[in-house]
Amino acid sequence: MEKLYQYIPQQLVTFLLVTLFSLLIGLSLRHLTMKNDEQGKIFGTDRTFTFIGILGYLLYILEPKGFTLYIVGAIVLSILLGIYYYFKQVRLHSFGLTTILIALITYCLPPIVVTQPSWFYITLVVIVLLFTEMKHTFSDLAQQMKNDEMITLAKFLAISGIILPILPQKNFIPGINLTPYNIWLTTVVVSGISYFSYLLKRYVFKESGTFVSGILGGLYSSTATISVLARKSKAVEDEGKMEYVAAMLMAISMMFLRFLILIGIFSKETLQIVFPFLLAMAIVAGLLGYWLHYRFKSKQTAETLLEDEKADSNPLEFKVALIFATLFVVFTLITHFTILYLGEGGLNVLSFVVGLSDITPFILNLVQNPSTVVPFTTIAACSMQAIISNICLNMCYALFFSGKNASMRKLIWRAFGAVIIVNAILLVVFYLTMR
Repeated sequence: MEKLYQYIPQQLVTFLLVTLFSLLIGLSLRHLTMKNDEQGKIFGTDRTFTFIGILGYLLYILEPKGFTLYIVGAIVLSILLGIYYYFKQVRLHSFGLTTILIALITYCLPPIVVTQPSWFYITLVVIVLLFTEMKHTFSDLAQQMKNDEMITLAKFLAISGIILPILPQKNFIPGINLTPYNIWLTTVVVSGISYFSYLLKRYVFKESGTFVSGILGGLYSSTATISVLARKSKAVEDEGKMEYVAAMLMAISMMFLRFLILIGIFSKETLQIVFPFLLAMAIVAGLLGYWLHYRFKSKQTAETLLEDEKADSNPLEFKVALIFATLFVVFTLITHFTILYLGEGGLNVLSFVVGLSDITPFILNLVQNPSTVVPFTTIAACSMQAIISNICLNMCYALFFSGKNASMRKLIWRAFGAVIIVNAILLVVFYLTMR
């Protein structure tokens, strides 16, 4: 935007921008009042707000040093708005201040456009336009929120913005990379991803079907999601069971992406090594899941929601956070002594064993270890092995919770088996090319 000043006078550009932005804000208010049938309840819309912006610009440039005229104009405008607000309360019994605040923001646009970079004032206008149009969106959102939703948000802000910065970064045990800060940082990152997945499921994709539920659930916990899907599949006819298997595969695909994000946050070096392999694993599971969903999609299952998700509790609980922190400490100690006494061979065996439990603390502990302790290639290999082992566990959960239906068991064996075989091949390729 600033390059225009080389060809067009600066005052002309700023005047046109102020006029355009003020008009857009006024048009947004007019559209809102027409949509809600509230015409006559506000002091003006498009032309009024345009003239407010032009007036502010003229008063601002007429006295560019003391800004007396601009200040006087602000006072006069505030008095007029105050009179309007008084009669609005008396006659209409309406106490909303939105229109008045938007008018004052419009009056403040000229000095902002003149003095601030283009990205700032364009962002400001965009936010004003969005918030003006999203009145009913926020009302609907407030009605959908649980009673303790704000408390949950406050918890996340507390564990990330208050507790985390004050924790010491001194090792508990000499020689072991285990500090209060690292433990809680890992907990915050994992909780943040889980919280984001929860918000998507509850407020963005609240009417989603089984397939989308598998995608979103994989961001939080693939094991829990697959267990829920398997239980629900027992009440579905044979033609609809394919949709649940497709959702399970999507949960696995999102698990790979979740670990890519976590590894990238804590170890860029490990991410560079493992990225193509985990991405390939995610693509294979995702494509297979989508193919099953596309080919065997049933209208009945597409409209079926997981009842457990509607009643799903928020993942941000201090109890859950403390359990994860405890597991992180336990896996840190186990990993340290395994490397100390059994070396890399013992660590490779441990990665397969850990896959039968919660692998997130184990992998995050690995990627936070210095490269002098274990090479990055070993960390990458153990991460992949733990994930593959965990997929085998998820397959067992799917077989167990889906009941004794022969067709469902066959689908699970084929789908999970294909993913496991491809992942094993990729692991072999990794060893042949990277080790």
